[in-house]
Amino acid sequence: MKIRFKWLLYKVSVGDSMSAVKYGNLIAVAVIALIVGAAISYALIPPKVIEKEVPVEVERELKAAWIYVGPIGDLGWTHAHDVGRRYVENKFKWLKTTYVESVKAGEVEAVIDMLVEQGYTVIFTTSFEFMNPTIEAASKYPNVVFFHCSGYMRAPNVGTYFAEFYQLYYLNGLMAGALTKTNKVGYVAAHPIPEVIRHINAFALGVKEVNPNAEVHVVWIHEWYAPQLAREAAEALIAQGCDVLAFTEDSPTVVEVAQEHYNLGEPIYVFSHYSPMLSYGPDVCVSGQLVHWEKIYEDIIAKVYAGAYNTTNLENVDYWWMLREGAVELGADFGVPINPKFIPVLKEKVIDHPEFGEISVYDLVMRRLEQMSEPTVLFDPFTGPIYDQNGNLRVPAGQRACHDELWTMNWFVDNVVGTIPSGG
Repeated sequence: MKIRFKWLLYKVSVGDSMSAVKYGNLIAVAVIALIVGAAISYALIPPKVIEKEVPVEVERELKAAWIYVGPIGDLGWTHAHDVGRRYVENKFKWLKTTYVESVKAGEVEAVIDMLVEQGYTVIFTTSFEFMNPTIEAASKYPNVVFFHCSGYMRAPNVGTYFAEFYQLYYLNGLMAGALTKTNKVGYVAAHPIPEVIRHINAFALGVKEVNPNAEVHVVWIHEWYAPQLAREAAEALIAQGCDVLAFTEDSPTVVEVAQEHYNLGEPIYVFSHYSPMLSYGPDVCVSGQLVHWEKIYEDIIAKVYAGAYNTTNLENVDYWWMLREGAVELGADFGVPINPKFIPVLKEKVIDHPEFGEISVYDLVMRRLEQMSEPTVLFDPFTGPIYDQNGNLRVPAGQRACHDELWTMNWFVDNVVGTIPSGG
């Protein structure tokens, strides 16, 4: 409210000065009264309430589920996936997760039905044999995002992902070739699928690079998680003269067997699988392979939430992450690439290498680790010439096996002793 006053100027004589002062005082009192009255009137006007709808953005929830082939306590494959699940659940406050463990391939579709009914819109199926059921479920639920681990079949709403270990198995093989005294290295293998075959071959190539006379003997147990079968296979390989072991089985059993033999005065060295296992064999566990599934899960979940990944654009989404991407790590424990107990002996073992000349096995491992971690990946274990058990040239000299060749590998390199059974 604005109040305007018009001031009047009067000319008065000196004789009229007293009258002028009185008149001026009356005007001043009137003005003050007018101002006070106006202020009181303004204060008594009821306030106006302006009603307007203001949109408030509420953080939406994303529900993601994991389907596991083994128990989360296996200390191998499933345990490592669940570490990744828990990581993203803690990182993203808008993410709600669940899991179903120890699921057989024939149960996958029913489990997916249950999870969809519960409102989960992102589902991770984490084993190779879950591939076909995942594709079938994706057709049934076109509005659900699926990601299948270790497979190769995709669809508009199905992507694939894998944290690949073959670089690490190769590095383990370099050390195994240096440590064996019998020139017999053993491998306890789960299922005869391309993933496991690829890892056995990479391990054998590392062994051969350091020790051309050594062989890698393979025993299959046809299970992902079977501690008793793993123990029997390890003992059988040791009985055949193998003094260094590697394995694909989701428990620390093979490491424990090696430590037991060491305690009896028979040194058997071993490389752990998937999770930190150094504490199960502090005197025998040389190194191993460690995984960071959280790197992949974080990337996928963030992109789904942001809308970059949806139910129409996953057909060409295939994660194939290794050392360069930080998805895998060399070691039997995080931050420990090689058990310190074995560093001196690996430094003492010097070979004449075709690329580096005289070099210790320890330095060779570190050099190759650096090359494979570099952005352009300066070295790949599957660089030819590579021959199979029958003497056939599989990878020509100077060439690298391509992704599809590695993904469908069904043959052994020439220093592997064993066969590949059919039917898994």
